Amino acid sequence: MNIHLKGPSDAPPTIREVELSYIDLRYEGHRMKQPRLEERLLSSIAQRGIQEPLEGVALAQTHVLLNGFKRYRCALKLHIPRAPFLSLGPDEVAAITNLLRNSNKKPLGLLEQARFIDELKQTGGMSVGQIAEELQRSKAWVSMRLGLLATMSPKVRDLLLAGAFPIYSYMYLMRQFMRMNRVKTTDIDAFVGALSGRSLSIREVEQLAHGFFRGPESFRQEILQGHLALALRQMAQVPQDPDACSEFERILVGDLEALQKYRLRVMGKSQSPQLKNRAFFAQAHLLTAELLSGAPAFLQTLRTFHDRCGQA
Repeated sequence: MNIHLKGPSDAPPTIREVELSYIDLRYEGHRMKQPRLEERLLSSIAQRGIQEPLEGVALAQTHVLLNGFKRYRCALKLHIPRAPFLSLGPDEVAAITNLLRNSNKKPLGLLEQARFIDELKQTGGMSVGQIAEELQRSKAWVSMRLGLLATMSPKVRDLLLAGAFPIYSYMYLMRQFMRMNRVKTTDIDAFVGALSGRSLSIREVEQLAHGFFRGPESFRQEILQGHLALALRQMAQVPQDPDACSEFERILVGDLEALQKYRLRVMGKSQSPQLKNRAFFAQAHLLTAELLSGAPAFLQTLRTFHDRCGQA
């Protein structure tokens, strides 16, 4: 894809009628789907027709759509064969650049901006500096959007753009859990997938996220199995204010978190082929003997404490 950008002195583009069957939808996955808004738009188009032209780029054999996918889908449902089309540039790079330039007038979501900026970088071969200059933005503005895209897997990206999971929750909640050492990309994918399409509020997503990433494995499994109502009822019984705990209680919670962390670490490392030193085995043998001798009493105490917490 060659870089060919039009300046402000170029002749104004013209609107032409095009057959919907000749429209290329290769960028449909770059745009956010909003089913409720599309339903209202369907009713409007049924009464008044398509008021605003579809936008994209007219190539030799086809018309590539960049903006107006909701109008396009509504037209198909209403069996409207043709629609007005406005070409935003002589090629895809120019058209995408002009679409991003005009995003203040016709707002693009943050993730939509990121997808198109990544297209300019990957397919158009433009550097961060070139993109920033063409869009009259700072390099930090461009880099932030590219960085957002880099943190998410294709699965999560597609769910966000499909409107199945609230993007606000991902931006301001999921990213804080990504900074936790023990949280993997696959954990984020599993959580977002389990909650997608369930029409949850941002508050409910936040409650479930804290339980999923910080709670016990049993709570995590409830979410993965789709038992969200049960999980939310369990979370409702947990005080939201950490100050509701005394200093002694907060310390014990920290001890339990550390115990869970080191239990998993020991289980994983004990199977490692790197363990070869005889001095290590001698020390580990003594320590594990002591731990095993105290294990029955420890497990009984843990069971009693667990039952006490569940009855509180």
